[in-house]
Amino acid sequence: MSVALRPLEPGDEGAAVRWAADPLFCQAASWTVGLSPRVIRRHWAALIAGTQADFRRWGVTLDARLVGYVDLANLSTLSGELGVAIGERSLWGQGVARRACELLLQEAWELGLHTVTAEVHRPNMRSHALMRRLGFQQCGIRRPEPYYGVPVAVVQYVLKRQDRALSPSSADTRTAG
Repeated sequence: MSVALRPLEPGDEGAAVRWAADPLFCQAASWTVGLSPRVIRRHWAALIAGTQADFRRWGVTLDARLVGYVDLANLSTLSGELGVAIGERSLWGQGVARRACELLLQEAWELGLHTVTAEVHRPNMRSHALMRRLGFQQCGIRRPEPYYGVPVAVVQYVLKRQDRALSPSSADTRTAG
């Protein structure tokens, strides 16, 4: 299994339209259920154009097939917020998100970021486990927001570059493939 990141490209809108047809994925990723393909294509065209200075998104590929995305939001010169979504539900729990996040963290450190944050809905146990495996530490709780249609607390996480260098899992990041 070869997971990689690549810049978004024209044509990637088709994968997003396919993922948006899955209501379970939409609810898990906080996408609006039932959006028209036209709306999704327009949104992704803007992401591909890269017009937001404080936001970067990469496609996640598995054996060269686009299966999801990772991003850094609220980017500043020192920090950014990690986001990840694997659109192919059959790949959930298979390690694709972990490898994609490891690659994204490498990108973040190469960009010179000192801190990466993340937010996870309290009931999302897989994402909490992922954050811990990546070395993130819980740092707070935010007000509830909808998750699968129900308001739930949002757990905040933080990872500092100097802490990542000391983490036992950081060796995995350099050698995972």
